[in-house]
Amino acid sequence: MTTPSNAMPESSLDVQAIAPAAMSATQPFLWSVRRELWENRSIYIAPLAAAGVAMLGFFMGLFWLPHSVHRMAGMGPGEQFLMEVMPYGHTGWLLLMTAFVVGVFYSLDALYGERRDRSILFWKSLPVSDVTTVLSKASIPLVVLPVLVVVIAVVTHLVMVLISTAVLLLSGINPVTLWRQLPLFQMELVLIYGVIVLALGQAPLFAWLLLISGWGRRAAFLWAVLPPLAICAVEKFAFNTHHFAALLLYLITGGSGNAFSFRTPSGAPVDPHFIPLAQITPGRFLSSPGLWIGLAFAAVFLAAAVRLRRYREPI
Repeated sequence: MTTPSNAMPESSLDVQAIAPAAMSATQPFLWSVRRELWENRSIYIAPLAAAGVAMLGFFMGLFWLPHSVHRMAGMGPGEQFLMEVMPYGHTGWLLLMTAFVVGVFYSLDALYGERRDRSILFWKSLPVSDVTTVLSKASIPLVVLPVLVVVIAVVTHLVMVLISTAVLLLSGINPVTLWRQLPLFQMELVLIYGVIVLALGQAPLFAWLLLISGWGRRAAFLWAVLPPLAICAVEKFAFNTHHFAALLLYLITGGSGNAFSFRTPSGAPVDPHFIPLAQITPGRFLSSPGLWIGLAFAAVFLAAAVRLRRYREPI
């Protein structure tokens, strides 16, 4: 009499052994990013709130839109164009600044928070490496927030165009004469380019904040901000120069001075509400030594943050 066998077929065992190996390349990273989004809702709530504030201001301006259209008829082409693009420029700048602030505070708390509440003991028990964890946290200010800014800005701009068109039609004004010169597609392309520039240029800044988040035992914000400010003060008093302050400004602006030409060929300044495609200089930006030196420092800071998370104890 034979007894039933509990052994699984060899081919089934092979499939089960191969499947986890194939999934392990990307699944832990993606789930780590999802974890950050679940635990830090401000990552997407803050940009949405900023878009809501911009839309509120835009709605308030709609009451005077018909009057503004009649007033624009007596303006020059340059002034008319500036009034058309200004609300869209304000929305883009507001979203970029909001994303920067969220990225700074998120990075400062990313590694520090899990040591403070001792949840690092739980997360270290999972089969997720320190490299994957740190890279997933670095992807929030460098990838996730920039993508959110672009998506929210494009959707907000389209809603603004549709609502403005409806208001003009209800007021008996032909919207074609107002919006036919609105360079919406060009604005979105410049926005996407600008977001990529900021993500690359600000990489060492956010990597530094992650490093401080993994190192500091308390007051991570002060440890991240006070040493650079002290260096600026010492340099100013000792040598009466401001090279380090210029470096900090370069990091905060993401090296946008190399990515854009803020003057026309005639020497006139470009209005920041609308930067034409002709003013972008990707070649100059990508060939600037500061970009690659900054990315090298970002890699060093992230590697140090990985090592700190591996050996640093809970607070």
